[in-house]
Amino acid sequence: MSTQSHSSSPTDIPAPLLPLLQLLSSVFLTLQSTFKRIPGSPIIVRYIKSSYQDDPWRSLLEVLLIAFAVRTLLMGRTRGEGAGKNFIKLTEKEIDELVDEWKPQPLVEEPNDLDHLTLSTVPTIYGPNGARVKLSPAGKTVLNMTIPNWQGFVENEKMKQVAIETLRNYGVGTCGPSGFYGTIDVHMKLEEDIASFLGTEAAIIYAQAFAAVSSVIPAFAKRGDIIVADRGVNFAIHKGLQISRSTIRWYAHGDMKDLERVLQNVEREQKRKGGKLTKKFIVAEGVFENDGMMLELPKVLELKYKYKYRLILDESQSFGMVGAHGRGITEHYGVPASEVDMILGSMATGLATGGGFCAGSYHVCNHQRINSSASVFSASLPAMLATTASTAISILNSQPALQSTLQANILLFRQILSKLEPLPMTESGVPTIGSSSTAGSMPPPPVPNKDAIIHIPSHINSALIHIFLLNPPPTTEAEERLLQEVVDEVVSKSDVLITRARRLRGQEIFEPEPSLKVCISSSFSRKEIEKAAKGLREALVKVCGKKR
Repeated sequence: MSTQSHSSSPTDIPAPLLPLLQLLSSVFLTLQSTFKRIPGSPIIVRYIKSSYQDDPWRSLLEVLLIAFAVRTLLMGRTRGEGAGKNFIKLTEKEIDELVDEWKPQPLVEEPNDLDHLTLSTVPTIYGPNGARVKLSPAGKTVLNMTIPNWQGFVENEKMKQVAIETLRNYGVGTCGPSGFYGTIDVHMKLEEDIASFLGTEAAIIYAQAFAAVSSVIPAFAKRGDIIVADRGVNFAIHKGLQISRSTIRWYAHGDMKDLERVLQNVEREQKRKGGKLTKKFIVAEGVFENDGMMLELPKVLELKYKYKYRLILDESQSFGMVGAHGRGITEHYGVPASEVDMILGSMATGLATGGGFCAGSYHVCNHQRINSSASVFSASLPAMLATTASTAISILNSQPALQSTLQANILLFRQILSKLEPLPMTESGVPTIGSSSTAGSMPPPPVPNKDAIIHIPSHINSALIHIFLLNPPPTTEAEERLLQEVVDEVVSKSDVLITRARRLRGQEIFEPEPSLKVCISSSFSRKEIEKAAKGLREALVKVCGKKR
């Protein structure tokens, strides 16, 4: 029996298709030989075979993506068929008329009367800044009480020499963020110095103090988290809170009872709504920038532990000012710095250099190196500012007498001005009250001062002093003008330079009231403090007295 073959022969293929099949076969063989010449082609073949065997759908998806990419690259820009249907062609005359009618919006608003007042009263200092400066063009030397120069670091010769030497060795800037070749040895030493000085595990430095405060908060708090903040916090904290997009709850400025009320309300809301756990923070300042008040840190820590919150403490003003060695309010209250989750600070105010920092645990600081926008994207701190900051810290450690002199100057200044306050002070800094009470009886009410025209809420240990009027004019602009008259009177008659507190009107969430701002320094002698305080007191009486 013969075997019949079922295999197809070339004669079984229709004649018209033979040339096409031969062409396709030739093209395939050419492509195959060309592909084999590509380095690494066997690896690609093995990958495709194994990928198809394990997950054929993924291979199909990859082929489609490659085809889409090739099509996108080869496809030219095209306009839709109806793109020009609604196009109106204007004549040259119509175009000119539209151009003439167009009125662009101003990039910035026109300055108002208060802006003109501010710009016209900015003094010009001739020569270097410091505790004693010359004003241009008169060249008159005045006491400078407008800058935060708590320990006289602005005119410290040792720090100047360190800055010059560092400038010659390292140059001006680092030209890169901390994580991209912007960190050098002096930066790491400064972080170690800050952590050792404050008593924390670690610290991280920033090139700008404002950016440090406004970046640290959103690095930890996100949408859905809860932040309970003091209504009196500074503008940098306001920006940090806005960027975080967290749920913000405000408590009355400096009111610990209201803080606990807010914490209780948050706790009740969470129990009622249920859901996942959220991060919760308390945000406050050590010494508040807007009025000089000091935070009741022990009470805040008590509430923090009771309601399970983390504390972000901004010590931009209190660092270098408060405490036996200038460590801030943790040292002032005798509280270990480790009990505060994050301590923010400014080296521009406390150390008269530049930049800011955040001190806390290793995890807190390391988290910021890749999650804080100011640390990741901003150029790092210039080397000369880092070395001068380390020098200032060593001076604070070795010369506690500076802090004693500063506190003595603050007390003397406040005692002289207290004669215009509702409650004058005693020599110890305590407001006077009525006659001494008997044991076990209620103390008598304070004796009011009939000549009182000012109110100073600043803490008795704060070198940042804000002076508010007891009976201010009805409008903010009128009050600012009245305070500027006091500033002009003091500088012209007593040769003392003070300033109005500059506010960002219209940009702050809670706008502070107008005030006079005075910065006390340990560089001033006792006679200079007396001269400044008496000159300011006389100017207040003269200017505000005639307005009554």
